[in-house]
Amino acid sequence: MSELVSTRIRTAAAKLGLPHLAESLNQYAGRADEAKMGYLDFLDLVLAEELAIRDDRRFRQGLRLSKLPHHKALDEYDFSFQPELDPRKIKDLATLAFVEAKGNAALLGPPGVGKTHIAVALSVAACRAGFSVYFTTLDDMVRQLKVAEAAGRLNSKLRTYLRPGGVLVVDEVGYQPLERAEANLVFQVISKRYEKGSIILTSNKTFSEWGQVFGDEVLATAILDRLLHHCDVVSINGPSYRLKNRLAAIERDTNVA
Repeated sequence: MSELVSTRIRTAAAKLGLPHLAESLNQYAGRADEAKMGYLDFLDLVLAEELAIRDDRRFRQGLRLSKLPHHKALDEYDFSFQPELDPRKIKDLATLAFVEAKGNAALLGPPGVGKTHIAVALSVAACRAGFSVYFTTLDDMVRQLKVAEAAGRLNSKLRTYLRPGGVLVVDEVGYQPLERAEANLVFQVISKRYEKGSIILTSNKTFSEWGQVFGDEVLATAILDRLLHHCDVVSINGPSYRLKNRLAAIERDTNVA
């Protein structure tokens, strides 16, 4: 390939927003020569590489914007420690069919059983599939909405939680009871996302206890009505991972002493 042609291709690639092609043209040409590729095979190689790089860039940008607390994958979850949890339920959720359908997923169980891990893993998978994701705890979301409401910017702040067309993750529902005004803010988020975007939530409370969580049985029922209309519910009722690790550490210390 002549230097003139190489320069023209690099210039065109840069204008088309294909920086990797511009940087790696000689490498591509060398691979094509070595494999004796035809024109269409060479074009397929270049486009496949560019698409993979663009998808990876989009994925990493999506993770950065998601505010996820970590990026654990589903294969890092120890299903053997939760024998009552059917792995098939989680793997079904990992197909993201509920996200495609703008449905919801609720992960219920006591602290430490890995609810947040699963929620994050599903979110990472959604992000990789091209869906927008945003993570928040319920407490932080309510605090942010209250501050915005007091400043006359509630509608603007609500868009933070309504914008993700893919998944809004609401973690730790039920750890702190809410006042009725606070519960109403949550209702606004749930109702405005209804059938427009998915929610993954984690909670240490059963749905029958949500009246206490939201300080109003009628409001809790209204929230659940919208949330559960299209929702996969997974209950995890096993032991705590964190407690297991803590007890193991105490046992080691005791044996050493």
